[in-house]
Amino acid sequence: MSLLSEKLKKGEFVVTSEVGPPKGTNIEGMLQDAKILSEKVQAINVTDLQSSVMRVGSLAISKILLDNGLEPVYQLTCRDRNRLALQSDLLNAFVFGIQNVLCLTGDHTCLGDHPETKPVFDLDSISLLQTVLTLESGKDLAGNDLDGSPTFFKGAVVAPAAEPVEPQLIKMEKKIAAGAQFFQTQAIYVPKKFEDFMQKAQCFGAPVLLGVVLLKSSAMAKYMNENVAGVSVPDEIIKEMDVEKKDRKKKSVEIAVRLINEMKPMCQGIHFMPLGWESLVPDIINEAGL
Repeated sequence: MSLLSEKLKKGEFVVTSEVGPPKGTNIEGMLQDAKILSEKVQAINVTDLQSSVMRVGSLAISKILLDNGLEPVYQLTCRDRNRLALQSDLLNAFVFGIQNVLCLTGDHTCLGDHPETKPVFDLDSISLLQTVLTLESGKDLAGNDLDGSPTFFKGAVVAPAAEPVEPQLIKMEKKIAAGAQFFQTQAIYVPKKFEDFMQKAQCFGAPVLLGVVLLKSSAMAKYMNENVAGVSVPDEIIKEMDVEKKDRKKKSVEIAVRLINEMKPMCQGIHFMPLGWESLVPDIINEAGL
């Protein structure tokens, strides 16, 4: 049993974060960031070609984190693999000793640095979760017996700030039926929206980790409003970032701590998406009393 699953099943509040594999073979900086995070978090997500940008794969980095005594959450997307490869990589992960998997559909290839790439999407996040359940039952998707079956702590994502929110609740229920045991959310900057969502989602009984993306500038906030589905940064927060240009990191920490303090009573954990500002996460954890 992974540390993450053990704590969530006991009802304990958890904190996770993530690292993005490098675009190249030099992993030292990323590994150092992961070690800094590991002192404060229970597990570290490894993104899978985030934003459809070619990088080192999430499976390799998850194994390296594990070898360094850190607990990974292996992110697996449907964008780049057919069902043969997805099943094989899930078996690979289990053989490596990886216990947590986050099942994602994945960003479309047109958004990344190789827009001419042919997307696969043989499965989606829900059918990928069902695939994990099938493998755990000792069968593959063709109904063939496995010689040894994996066991994973299975995660999925949800966007509580999406409008309308009802499709997100429907997808969440379907993902739970497909095997999801915990959820990480898209970034949320409006506590009232999160409160409304959690009131509706609490009947599902699945632990939810609040997603926290550290804002780097007002331009970043405006970009997310225009281009990232399910994210809404209020004008007042954009103005805060716009006014504070000399010490943007300090303002980013201040905003993150404030939002966490407002929303942490509503959820079972926090998931940080620092996007290169991993060094700020320990300070935020301390200031937010996590």
